[in-house]
Amino acid sequence: MRRRTLLQSLAAASAAGTVGSAAAHPLPTDNGATPAATPTGGEPLGTLALSGARELVTSPDGHTAYVATGDGIAVVDLVSPAEPRLLAARTDLLADSADGPMRVVQDLALVGDRLLVAGPANPAEGAHGVVVFDVSDRREPERTAAVELDTRIHNCDFDGRYAYVTANSRAENPLAVVDTERGEEVGSWSLLDADERWAEVSPTLRPLHDVWVQDDRAYLAYWDAGTWILDVSDPADISLVSRVRGRSREALSAIDDPGTERTEPPGNDHFVTVDEDAELLAVTGESWDAGDDGSGGPSGIELFDISDPRAPASLATIDPPPTSDPTRGGVLTTAHNIQLTGGRCYSSWYQGGVRVHDLREPSEPRQIYRWRDSATTSFWTAQRGAGCFVASNTAALDDSVSPGVYTFPDPAVDAPARTPPPTDGGLLGAAGDGFGVAAALAAVGLGAWRLGRRRER
Repeated sequence: MRRRTLLQSLAAASAAGTVGSAAAHPLPTDNGATPAATPTGGEPLGTLALSGARELVTSPDGHTAYVATGDGIAVVDLVSPAEPRLLAARTDLLADSADGPMRVVQDLALVGDRLLVAGPANPAEGAHGVVVFDVSDRREPERTAAVELDTRIHNCDFDGRYAYVTANSRAENPLAVVDTERGEEVGSWSLLDADERWAEVSPTLRPLHDVWVQDDRAYLAYWDAGTWILDVSDPADISLVSRVRGRSREALSAIDDPGTERTEPPGNDHFVTVDEDAELLAVTGESWDAGDDGSGGPSGIELFDISDPRAPASLATIDPPPTSDPTRGGVLTTAHNIQLTGGRCYSSWYQGGVRVHDLREPSEPRQIYRWRDSATTSFWTAQRGAGCFVASNTAALDDSVSPGVYTFPDPAVDAPARTPPPTDGGLLGAAGDGFGVAAALAAVGLGAWRLGRRRER
């Protein structure tokens, strides 16, 4: 029922030491040949230019990445991690609609060989809704279902039949559940179902930004209103299980400047996920310094023990990488999308790069890999693949970035922690593991260059 969690065999393979090599996995190659072993080291293994890259999910065997590309989807072959290649692309989503096609496609979800795509993420012209593809033939995604809806959809999840979407065009900012087999919406839930007085809070402080569904539980990231757990065993009769974190309704109702508040810590619950056993939950915050006055900055990742889902307990926080300019137009190093799998957290931090943390002791996350090049990359997500992990580089917030897909070596299970980043406020923060002299020098002037570029706009 999980869209992004890889098979347990992948975790077992990594634990056995098959790091940096694709040869240990069965490979769906065109001719049955096994590619040469993947090189190892701190640098990226390979890259693929891909216009519009946003969210990315990997297949259960780790050999394929499915990427939302703004105007559609792309299918990327990861059989040889050093040479990711484009297999297929579709830009005709809901093209047969009177309002089609779908635009601003930023999120998708995968269950087995069924891919859910939803949009638009933000207010836009074009058709609104969800599309399901059969991707058993990676070169020829076949549309099997499509449902038009009356709302934009920033994020979504899928259990193979029901699509769970963020319906923020509606006043209540609800979770909506769509039966893709029957082609109709069958259920919904919002904060107002928990307490009607949430209507007193500005909707800008309580948008439903993300949903994650696993084993009859839905996990909702409601921005400043926090993270919530629902029972969705009956999509037509959804019930509240617990609230994980978030400020009180009374405190949020009293805020005079929600525009600034929603961009700065605390709060800003942006992305939520759980591990394979749904005992560990992670919430990322997306924030910056809105007023360029030091009152805000980037947020990190908080980990919770949810072995008892009715009594979540905070375990630890993974802090964000440093930045020389924490404003929206500066060097963004806030947490974005992540994956928990195999006792690890694979994370993306926009211009803060990518990281891998060992979570075998979740109260003491241990960083075992990081890579960053703030001058050329801005990562949307990080996901585990076969013999590697994968990240999507996006130009969504920085049009100087060349969007695409990056593959990285999956660090050995007992890899030592990498050298901590410098404490110089991030000015040289890019010069970490996997960096050459040129990248380090480029990072020095990046903050000043971005600041000048922002003020010219």
